Amino acid sequence: MDKSKRQFLGKMASVSVGAALIPVVQVSAQGQSLGNTSNNVSDGQAGKRYGMVIDLRRCVGCQACTVACTIENQPPLGQFRTTVQQYEVSQQDASTPPAFLMLPRLCNHCENPPCISICPTGATFQRKDGIVVVNNEWCVGCGYCVHACPYDARFINHETKSADKCTFCAHRLEAGLLPACVETCVGEARVIGDLNDPNSQISQLLKANQADIKVLKPDANTAPRVFYIGMNRAFEDRINGQAPVRTLLTDTGEEIHHGH
Repeated sequence: MDKSKRQFLGKMASVSVGAALIPVVQVSAQGQSLGNTSNNVSDGQAGKRYGMVIDLRRCVGCQACTVACTIENQPPLGQFRTTVQQYEVSQQDASTPPAFLMLPRLCNHCENPPCISICPTGATFQRKDGIVVVNNEWCVGCGYCVHACPYDARFINHETKSADKCTFCAHRLEAGLLPACVETCVGEARVIGDLNDPNSQISQLLKANQADIKVLKPDANTAPRVFYIGMNRAFEDRINGQAPVRTLLTDTGEEIHHGH
């Protein structure tokens, strides 16, 4: 364990439960000022605002994105920064065979990320280009951010004992490369780009499909910057848990049953 983590845990252990909030706030302030510069964590590219569009009409559920992300970022066995969940959709008419919806999942790099305000050390922060990252030198593995994320997109890395998540492969973007999941998507379902540039591919895609753009859990008011094309409204809030889900819909897309 490095010095900063020992200092944080020492402060936490030295106070009573009733006064525990005082050192947490102090250490958080330190993290906000130093967290962006230690551990070689970049401040990001000023003037840009990265986002991603996932076109579900093109996703075939091959999990190439999951494999590519695993190879690129090396999370522990059984833990994933991105994956594709499969949903079985049955129509009300029993004679109609069920269809399957592939729903890629990853960090939404929200405009208002709840994981940042709850982090007691400032380890989680948002870069100038909107990418939310974790400084492992400051993270103490408390798991607060994991529980605060409404998208089930964070986990405590079994090996580093710190928070882990998708970073849009920020290291690749800075080198002029695409994220591993985007580069390997066989259906070209994932598009990443600068939302501040009206001429970028992602901005043009959002404009052309404006009526069909949806985000996960819109009522959470986090302003996610991962957008979906071709997602039925019944799935906007159906993202808890990892097991495949069976959802029964009417012909108009209204949900009448949801369960495993």
